[in-house]
Amino acid sequence: MKSKNLLFFIVVALAIGAAFFVYPKSPILYQSSPWRLGLDLVGGSYLVYEVDMSSVAAGDKDIVMNGLRDVIEKRVNLFGVAEPRVTASRAGGNYRLNVELAGIKDINEAIKMIGETPFLYFAETDSTDPEKPKFTMTELTGRYLKKAQLTFSQLGLPEVSLEFNDEGAKIFEDITTKNVGKLVSIFLDRDLIESARVNEPIAGGKAQISGINSTKDAKKLVERLNAGALPAPIKLINQQTLSASLGQDSLQKTIWAGIYGTLAVILFMLLYYHGLGFFAAVALFIYIVLTLAVFKIFSVTMTLAGIAGFILTIGMAVDANILIFERTKEERKRGLNKAAAVAEGFKRAWTSIRDSNLATILTALILYNFTSGFVKGFALTLLIGVLISMFTAITVTRNLLNIFYVKE
Repeated sequence: MKSKNLLFFIVVALAIGAAFFVYPKSPILYQSSPWRLGLDLVGGSYLVYEVDMSSVAAGDKDIVMNGLRDVIEKRVNLFGVAEPRVTASRAGGNYRLNVELAGIKDINEAIKMIGETPFLYFAETDSTDPEKPKFTMTELTGRYLKKAQLTFSQLGLPEVSLEFNDEGAKIFEDITTKNVGKLVSIFLDRDLIESARVNEPIAGGKAQISGINSTKDAKKLVERLNAGALPAPIKLINQQTLSASLGQDSLQKTIWAGIYGTLAVILFMLLYYHGLGFFAAVALFIYIVLTLAVFKIFSVTMTLAGIAGFILTIGMAVDANILIFERTKEERKRGLNKAAAVAEGFKRAWTSIRDSNLATILTALILYNFTSGFVKGFALTLLIGVLISMFTAITVTRNLLNIFYVKE
């Protein structure tokens, strides 16, 4: 079997498998791999908190925001939210946290817990039973910690440096003196975030936590320590609630809009390009199921904006076919046979296809990296869709034409 035939049948097999995988009521796969739907589709609440940064140094504000976001995410997860999303934003001089609570029931309790200031404390650790160590809370809390920062040892290994105020330095010295050779643990919101062994009594209020696996882990620890140490209270300034029934209604309308739009595109291609349009329709179907499968495999949260981005790519997916078919028709008029016309059509259309899709990819990347919320979801589905459409419009369509259109 020729390689082009083999590739075609592999793609067809993948498309058939993807079709069963993405079908929401598949008797085999639905329960183990459900779709992840956003707040605007399953209902829930959208909360906006303003962060008071008046007592935080300018250089620490981004670190504090990242730490607070991490704390809020952990708090939201306690409520079993289907797809919690916590994002940080800045409008002028105002710092805000945007919290999406999809499917949440006890919204008042969630608001109460989210609004609490993160509580950081140090604990003595009895590790005589490694499986169930005992922790004893000390009086050393986050209010005594001036700051934490990422540093590196002489060997270039990541460390976290701690600096306490005068009162905290004395408490810390007493704790380390009592626990030489033992572990001292750090808790944030009752969650253990680090345990470090005390090698010697530490005076002066400065210490280093070493033995951290990676720079990424060290940065995360710094963010959590500063979130619990620096005073940055949060205040709820906006709350919006969306019912699940309204979300489901929007989902159904969006799906039908996508179906109607796809059928309209296929009808146009069939009426205008006849046989060539049929190959474009097959490639478009393969594109749709493969793209949806990628969304589901990588647990992309589908919002209305994200679905809109995907539907937009359905129309864009045939752009490359139109360029190729027009060039192929021109080459046929010049007298070339089908094989030569198809090869020339792909060759001459490629630069335009490449440049137009590259412009869309760059736009999607910019939107994804410099926006938040629903716009980011739109950018993500648009980006994935464009990348896959380049494969189906070029590779799949070329193989279809070579196998069924070109008479060798």
